[in-house]
Amino acid sequence: MPHIERTAGIVWEGNAARGVGTLTGGSGAFDELGFSLPSRIGQPEGKTSPEELLAAAHGACITMSLSGELSKAGTPPGRLDASCRIVMDEVEGQGHQIVASHVEFAVTAEGIDEAGLEDAVAKADEGCPFSQLLKRGGAEVHVSARLA
Repeated sequence: MPHIERTAGIVWEGNAARGVGTLTGGSGAFDELGFSLPSRIGQPEGKTSPEELLAAAHGACITMSLSGELSKAGTPPGRLDASCRIVMDEVEGQGHQIVASHVEFAVTAEGIDEAGLEDAVAKADEGCPFSQLLKRGGAEVHVSARLA
């Protein structure tokens, strides 16, 4: 895989408790996504959070990885529906930390059985850079899949 770099621009105005920020993707795919402390710890009210963006990034990465593993096994997916939930919690002596990521898949693929799916999911998790980053950072990564 080639060397990959991506950028985002971030603007924050105000203090941590009452300030607001915007995120803009260097690719132009998203522009001025709002985020704030209240959207992070309370109701989103149309704004995002770093944890939501991490959930999207991990979910997208492992979905592409699973698609590749299923294709290599000769059972390319027709459709992969995934959800990813990032958990941040207070860790004694370390403050708030990302402690877990839970990914769930519903898989539509011709010719695959439960054992083949389980094998592909394990390989996808091992091959996913975001899964590995989270694990190296001390977070638990849970990936499950079922045939749709």
